[in-house]
Amino acid sequence: MTTALDVSHRRAEVRRLAQGGASNRAIAAQLNIGKDTVARDLRATEAPQDAPPAPPAPQDAPSETLAQRLAHRRTQTETAMRQLSAAAQAVADARPAYTPADDATAARWYADLSATLAQLTECANAFAEYYPDTVARATTSTIDRAGAP
Repeated sequence: MTTALDVSHRRAEVRRLAQGGASNRAIAAQLNIGKDTVARDLRATEAPQDAPPAPPAPQDAPSETLAQRLAHRRTQTETAMRQLSAAAQAVADARPAYTPADDATAARWYADLSATLAQLTECANAFAEYYPDTVARATTSTIDRAGAP
């Protein structure tokens, strides 16, 4: 049975490959899924074209301040980072490399892990570019702790 998490990972990978210029047929072959599934996943991840525009905010309602928007963004990011850590731990605990699976499942797991690694590496690199001093201190601190007796 395919879980919602499996579907969301597959759809993210399908979208990433499509944005990279791969054809539906190539994506289907790489992920061991049907080309109709690729098309359905691409449609599911598109923004609705016929959606009506959001209604304008009432003129008398106070708009959200920049500080409020930034605080909300920090909260969203903090939540996403906690979920990421929990998901990474769940995958590590599941030990997929040591779990018996048929070739198609193993290939899908590998593709999912590889795609996620690429996305996370991209995020980490962007973070390092934006916060070079913080990353340097964190890296030094990690190395110091690893070398401590």
